[in-house]
Amino acid sequence: MKTKMIYRPLTATPFKRNSAYKEIEPCQTLQPYIRCFWGGEYVCPDTTGTGEHSEIVIPDTCVDIIYRMDDEGNIITSDFVGINDRSFCTQGNRKNGQKISVFAIRFYAWSAYVFSEDSFVGTLNGRYDVRERFSWLDKELHRLLFDLGLTDLIRFTETLLLKKLETARENVVVDRVMNDILRHQGGLEISQLAKENFISGRQMERLFCEYIGITPKKLSNLVRYQCLWRDIVSQSHFNTAEAVHKYGYTDSSHLMREFKRYHSMSIREAREIALME
Repeated sequence: MKTKMIYRPLTATPFKRNSAYKEIEPCQTLQPYIRCFWGGEYVCPDTTGTGEHSEIVIPDTCVDIIYRMDDEGNIITSDFVGINDRSFCTQGNRKNGQKISVFAIRFYAWSAYVFSEDSFVGTLNGRYDVRERFSWLDKELHRLLFDLGLTDLIRFTETLLLKKLETARENVVVDRVMNDILRHQGGLEISQLAKENFISGRQMERLFCEYIGITPKKLSNLVRYQCLWRDIVSQSHFNTAEAVHKYGYTDSSHLMREFKRYHSMSIREAREIALME
């Protein structure tokens, strides 16, 4: 049984809300598993002479199922995007003026396995056909993507996921270790995590790669980075020295290096982009 943790990872533009992108909270029962549903509609801009439109995607400790549909009744892509440990830029490659609709489910990376039909080994920084791991869900959603609006599609998806929970697989060790990682904001040493959960470090790493697709050390670092990112965008006067102490970085240089490693830019640049949305 999963417990709800007070942990809400953020995107690079956490305040962005418009017709092209909106986030919708899942029902209470699914909140320990799903960060949000998201979607919207947009028209591909005229990029002639200006290069392709792009947006930065940062490691948010989540995985996504994403459907993109065009206005001609075609499903352009149906992807499962694994957990990322690096940022990247999305690139638009649709024809100018094409209308695109998006429907997506953003799972916490450690909860998606509950609904999956296969291992997450090797999915780090990867993109796959939804049917490889969620064929049961894709079969039900595929036929209704063009018939339902976003709100109704979410309600229908929730019904499917709630039904799946009745027979879904869960791993109590993975859940217990994840609760410790979140409770300590990624600050516990891996040896301590293993000791407190009566498991060897090697066995813990094997389970995390199987059920999440990433090692516990990498995931702990990402959780710490996400907690830091929330402080950066939510505090009017972010204090680096206080954050060093709060999250257990060696010094300010260590904090800034690790932030840039995951965010691909400085704290000042990242904050400016986040707050101008």
